[in-house]
Amino acid sequence: MSSPSSHISAFDYVVFGGTGDLAMRKLLPALFHRELDGQLPPEGRVIAAARGAMSDDAYRALVWEALSRHVGDRLTDDAWTAFARRLSYAQVDARMDARSGEGWEALGATLDQRPDHVRVFYLATAPDLFGPISQRLHDLGAITPRSRVVLEKPLGHDLASARRINDEVGRVFTESQIFRIDHYLGKETVQNLLALRFANALFEPLWSSAWIDHVQITVAETVGVENRGGYYDGSGALRDMVQNHLLQLLCLVAMAPPATLDRDAVRDEKLKILRALAPIENADVETLTVRGQYRAGAIDGQPVPGYLSEPLVAADSATETFVALKTEIRDWRWAGVPFYLRSGKRLGAKVSEIVIAFKPIPHSIFPVGGGAVAPNRLVVRLQPDEHIRLHLMTKEPGPGGMRLREAALNLSFAETFKSRFPDAYERLLMDVVRGNPTLFMRRDEVEAAWSWAEPILNAWARDPRRPHPYTAGTWGPSAAIALIERDGRTWIDDHDRPGG
Repeated sequence: MSSPSSHISAFDYVVFGGTGDLAMRKLLPALFHRELDGQLPPEGRVIAAARGAMSDDAYRALVWEALSRHVGDRLTDDAWTAFARRLSYAQVDARMDARSGEGWEALGATLDQRPDHVRVFYLATAPDLFGPISQRLHDLGAITPRSRVVLEKPLGHDLASARRINDEVGRVFTESQIFRIDHYLGKETVQNLLALRFANALFEPLWSSAWIDHVQITVAETVGVENRGGYYDGSGALRDMVQNHLLQLLCLVAMAPPATLDRDAVRDEKLKILRALAPIENADVETLTVRGQYRAGAIDGQPVPGYLSEPLVAADSATETFVALKTEIRDWRWAGVPFYLRSGKRLGAKVSEIVIAFKPIPHSIFPVGGGAVAPNRLVVRLQPDEHIRLHLMTKEPGPGGMRLREAALNLSFAETFKSRFPDAYERLLMDVVRGNPTLFMRRDEVEAAWSWAEPILNAWARDPRRPHPYTAGTWGPSAAIALIERDGRTWIDDHDRPGG
């Protein structure tokens, strides 16, 4: 029987920004876990590229420290020995004004040792370097038909910059070689959303405006901007989370069944949703969106500063750390169904979940006083405690008449599958080597998402008012509650409910 690694081609994974936070916290731990699970071929190499001077041994020591923090008990001596053999370091300066080419030539010589390898160039750098790095690789002769390039978010700052980056990278790599990553699409629960919808006859007939009242998508964080104040103050929650992560989740919830799971069939259906999103512009921005900014409060009982007191944040910043909005999809399946999205930092809990709220029953046969009949809802929890939960009405046990009570059918992934849950990056990094772009964004997807988000950003930029303040540790500004309660609905915080 073949080993798992026999299905993965020999590769060279070149990580630009190889000493940075993303590489140390996510990329290298993900590759190490794949090592432990026997998925990396013996010839696979991991080459870190960064500006600082460093020996291979010094880089390995840096990686050892990172793995000690992020992989826990799985970091055994044998596993480390096998993984460390793959690691090497190349000093290259990817800045656009850099003159030296010596490091690039050494990197090219390293790659030329294995000309038959799949070459993955992972650009964990600032997006304004994506084009220059791609051009340097082209000038080096390092791009082969088996090369791929991975672009980290954010892909630009607006539609024009996204198009410019796509053009610059596209002059060197073909579209089939470009992998624009959104790690949310690699999460197991997101994958199970596809299985839930398209592998079960139960839900798909109900997946439309005929049965669904509304949809809520929440991605909440308890952390502040941490050490990213300089980046975040020029970005904000809409660019950082909504324009990519939340819109991608919305697409997977709303898209029609693709003909197959082919790489472009899924992305074609997502693109249709992005193009059918009702625009939010001009006066609609005032009524359909809320932006907030956290002030000092407490998280887990510990005091935390307000956004304006964070390092590298401008003292008069109007950058939003919270967004709530309402949108609709203008097609036959979803016409009239509102989609409520919210995301923010320093909120009451770290949770990402999708709530499908079904319509109430048309007529109740149960006596008054027997308990309210709550509409059914399906909750897909992406993190933490990943699960899929269907809330139903049942009879309370006992002889006291027909008294109703809400109960949940709960598929807890940890309890059901009793195995380690792979991180999203583990799947996505291997999909790049396989050349499977299904879970990555196509150029037209990225630009359609920016086209929808940009009018909101422009309207906020013209608005002299500051974002609504909210206390750290709460669930955002009161205006976000008013946004949904004007429609006679409320935010469903499933994690705060019994059994949630």
